[in-house]
Amino acid sequence: MKDVPTILRLRNVTKWFGGLKAVDSVTIDFRERKITGLIGPNGAGKTTLFNLINGFLRPDSGEIYYRNIRIDHLMPWEIAKLGIGRLFQDVRIFRKLTVLENVLTGKPSHPGEALTPLLFSLRKVRKIEAHLLDEAHHWIEFVGLTGKEHAPAESLSYGQQKLLSLARLLVGGYDLLLLDEPTAGVNPVMARKILDIIKKMVTEEGKTVIFIEHNMNVVVEIADWVYFLDEGKLAGMGRPQDILGDVNVRKAYLGI
Repeated sequence: MKDVPTILRLRNVTKWFGGLKAVDSVTIDFRERKITGLIGPNGAGKTTLFNLINGFLRPDSGEIYYRNIRIDHLMPWEIAKLGIGRLFQDVRIFRKLTVLENVLTGKPSHPGEALTPLLFSLRKVRKIEAHLLDEAHHWIEFVGLTGKEHAPAESLSYGQQKLLSLARLLVGGYDLLLLDEPTAGVNPVMARKILDIIKKMVTEEGKTVIFIEHNMNVVVEIADWVYFLDEGKLAGMGRPQDILGDVNVRKAYLGI
């Protein structure tokens, strides 16, 4: 992976919560157009690391760079605007809105939200809206929800709601996607569908994916590279088969 460009860099990133060091001097490079897994036991610092990357938390020390732009001082919306999107473990959909309406909410900076374009560029706004509808339908088809466009989001199964969340994330146009346990809580058939979509995000759409996962079968199947965190520290890295075969990883994470 040495020849693959770096899209995200963390340098000596540390985060304290009171007397607990949740992230301890972590230095990591994430490669562009690759799928990278973050693994580790509960409390290892994985979600805290996501929160630091997308601006929900500020590091107490260290630096974070996205495409060589330092982002650890930016607000979450500023980081999102640069190209980093996030899928939360809880799907966070708008339950009363339709599938199509939910996906459309994922598009930032809609020109129809401002009064001036509506008054002076109505034709342009309508043209953009038509394009957004086409784009939303494209991503709905991409995740396999064609035919559900006008169904209320609350009528979908939990697995379908995860697909909807992915479509809403994709319509945002982000280059780097942070996925928090994307297959958690879904049946094996739906998990397979989600994994296939994640692979297509990279191979067909050129996205970069970083995901948190406890299911090691998922990690082995889709990750190009894995970072292992334990007690806030980077305790191992490598290809999935190698990192899961490491004695220290097996003792700390698998208990064997």
